[in-house]
Parts: sequence; structure tokens; C-alpha cells
Amino acid sequence: MTRVPAIAAAVLLLAASPVRAEITEAQLDQAAKSLAPQVITWRRDFHQHPELGNSETRTAKVVADHLKSLGLEVRTGVAHTGVVGILKGGKPGPVVALRADMDALPVTEQVDLPFKSTATSEYRGEKVGVMHACGHDSHTAILMATASALASMRKELAGTVVFVFQPAEEGTPDGTRGGAYLMLEEGVFDAPKPDAAFGLHVFSTLNTGKIGYRSGPFMAAADRFGIVVQGEQTHGSRPWGGVDPIVASSQIVMGLQTLVSRQVDITRNPAVVTVGAIKGGIRNNIIPDKVEMIGTFRTFDPAVRQQIIDGITRTSKDIAAASGASAEVEIGTDNYPVTVNDVKLTQRMLPSLERAAGPGNVLEIPFVTGAEDFSFFGQRVPSLFFFVGITPVGQDASKAPSNHSPKFFIDESGLELGLRAMLGVTVDYLQGK
Repeated sequence: MTRVPAIAAAVLLLAASPVRAEITEAQLDQAAKSLAPQVITWRRDFHQHPELGNSETRTAKVVADHLKSLGLEVRTGVAHTGVVGILKGGKPGPVVALRADMDALPVTEQVDLPFKSTATSEYRGEKVGVMHACGHDSHTAILMATASALASMRKELAGTVVFVFQPAEEGTPDGTRGGAYLMLEEGVFDAPKPDAAFGLHVFSTLNTGKIGYRSGPFMAAADRFGIVVQGEQTHGSRPWGGVDPIVASSQIVMGLQTLVSRQVDITRNPAVVTVGAIKGGIRNNIIPDKVEMIGTFRTFDPAVRQQIIDGITRTSKDIAAASGASAEVEIGTDNYPVTVNDVKLTQRMLPSLERAAGPGNVLEIPFVTGAEDFSFFGQRVPSLFFFVGITPVGQDASKAPSNHSPKFFIDESGLELGLRAMLGVTVDYLQGK
């Protein structure tokens, strides 16, 4: 006879309890829309003031000042110029890390914009133009806006968000260390340790409004190499009086191309070997004593990576010897591993990306032979890295100037989707969706 009143009392108690409000899709849509103009303003400012890796002092100050204004816990000087902000939500929950890279490239801009970069710097001993030719200005602006939106919702936010503004994704000056690896070494994932990490990249081969992803191995491992071909200097009119390292070097360049086309089984995974720069000689009538070459190779498999390392060494030394020269080969130790999207996390967050982009706008894309040091974060925690299209609708994205081109162009109307997608995956993960 006493059970009915007891149950009724429990029902009344539950009804009187406050409802745990969740952040809604409508809130995220409104936040992205309202912050989109500010994203463009920040992006243009960073674009006009680009800074090379480990030198992002102005960018870092703008970021840190903004995060402090939002009331976040802020740490500066991480891995030289990195900034980390921690936002604690009003409710318990997981920890998510969000990453944006801040550095620019030694590229002279050839796009005529009101906010075109005219900055210059020194790179490998030469004066160079500096440009955000890869879109990191956009990544930084998007993550700053993400922090703004989530800070405004902190009472409803379940869990903690770690905002990672990373320097030197494009590599560090010779002889220095930096980037994601050094940030991890300096404890960026130690307290608190994230349960998952998310990152995005604007990409020219996708049109505005599209998101690209791939589950599992996504972006290639990247290694650098250097080759010094030593010959013997002589007059240009008497090549037989010495050993010509320029001719030997040109033969080595061609020989290296056969590593992928004739020696590596690319039916399973792609691979690339590229010589990016050659330097040797100074006059038209003097054959120099040496030539220096630098380049990169990209792989998705450790065995293929080792095969290419062995092939570069063997090919360079043997071709040089056949010309009477010699070659010394150096393989860089600052390689980037394969960027791997955690399979379970990717499948879990696909609905979030689809809600952000709309039906039919989230595309599974092929392997990408570009590389990312976001891969180091992915080695520590389950991670998802995705692309956001920024080539105008109606333009053939496959023919658009690529990331790293001096003609790289961003359709800024695509940045709102990047913000919406980043908000979506973060909030949905924290709310257990």
C-alpha cells in the first residue's frame, strides 16, 4: 500500500530537478554565423603579418591576448612561440584538444589582394618573401573564434577544451627544434590529458562548402634528404680537366625518379620522391667543385620508407661514382609520421561533419601525399583531421593553385564551415554523441 505514494514522490522529485541543458545545433549554427565576419578580420590581419616557424611572436601575442580576454587559463612560450588555452566547462565531461598551426612559408605572394603580404625575412641564408601560402592564417582565426563561441557557452559545456596554437608546422630553421613534437615534449597533453584531438586544414582541391576526410592512414609521412655531389673544379671550356658535379647531379635527379616508377610497389600505397632545390656554381664559364641538393620523400608504409632511404643513398653514390665524382647523402631526423585518423573516432564524428556541411558535402577522399605534424598528436590520443574546401564554387578545384603556391587563394566564405565543423565535432564529442 505504500509503494504508490513512494513512486509518486520520486516522480515529483525528478520533475522538480533542474534539466541539464545541452548545447544545441541551433546554438552552434548561430555562433558560427555571428562569428564568421570576425574570422575573416583575424585571418586578413594574420595574412598581412605572416611569420616563419619559431618566429610567430606577433601572432602568438594576438592569440594569447584573445584567450585571456575570454577568461581561459593561458600558457605562452610553448615550443618557443606556441600558445595553449584551457577552457573548463560548467559540467563534468571528457577533455578535447583542438589544434591550429600559426606559421607561414618562405613564399612571395602573387595574389593581388588589399591585404596582400609584403613581408620579407631570411631563410637558409637568403632574403625571401613570406606568405601564408598554406592557410594557417585561417586555421588560427577559426580556432580563436571556436574559443569565443565555446567560452560563451561554458555553463552548458560538458568537459574541458584545450586550445593548441602551434608554431613551426612547416618545419623549423636549420639546427632548431619545434612544432607539435616539441609541444608534446613540453607537456601540452599532460595536464589535462585529452581523450581526443581534432584539427582541420583548408584545402585548395575542394570547393567551398565541401569537407574531405579519410579514415585510417590519411596524409603521408614526410622525410627530407640532402645530397652533396663532390667533383673537381675546372674551366667551362675544359670539362675534361676536372669532374663536373652538375652533370652528375642532373643524372642523380633523373635516377631518383626511378625509385617510385620502377622499384617501389605503388599498387598498395603511394610514394613520392622530389628534389626541391639545387645549388652549385656561380659563373657561366666555371665548372664548380660541388653541388648541393635538398628534397623530400613521402610514404605511407615503414618498409617502403626504408626502401626509399636505401635507394636514395645507393642511386646517388653509384651515379656519382660512375661520373668520377662522389656523393654524400643525409636523411633528416625530423621526419613527420603518417597522419592517421582513428577509425572509431572518424565514424563517430561523421554525423557531426555532415550536420555542419549538409547532405552530400562530406566526401571520403584518396590518400594525400602532403604531410602534417598533427600526426604526432595522433600518436598520443585518438584523433581526427579533416579538410575544408576553399576554392570558389564553379571553379575546377583540381586546377586551382595548390597550397604552398604563391598564387594560393582562399574563398573566405568557406571559413564559416570550418568554424561550424570544429564546433560540431567538439561539442558532439563532449556531449557523448
